[in-house]
Amino acid sequence: MKIVIKIALNLIILTFLLSCSTVSKKVDEAVTKEEQTLNQLIGKTEKELIQKFGRPDKIDFRDSRNRFYVYESEKLKIKCERIFEVNSKNIIEGYTSKNCF
Repeated sequence: MKIVIKIALNLIILTFLLSCSTVSKKVDEAVTKEEQTLNQLIGKTEKELIQKFGRPDKIDFRDSRNRFYVYESEKLKIKCERIFEVNSKNIIEGYTSKNCF
């Protein structure tokens, strides 16, 4: 009887470990896809950014002459924030993405 319990416990632990690696793999794939999508916007115009993501939730003007377009959303109680840096010529120079997958 103890052998059956040990085998069942080992199977449960193994199943748990495999499912964790599957979730991690899916998150990594989603993050990679997100980066590919956002990388395609670098060098594009502000107009193309707005066509893709809509109007930003806010626009920050920091110490530089560039504008920072902030897009916020929430999925499964996880807050996603994308910030795009747009220069004075209305060209996207860079971005940051936090918790977006």
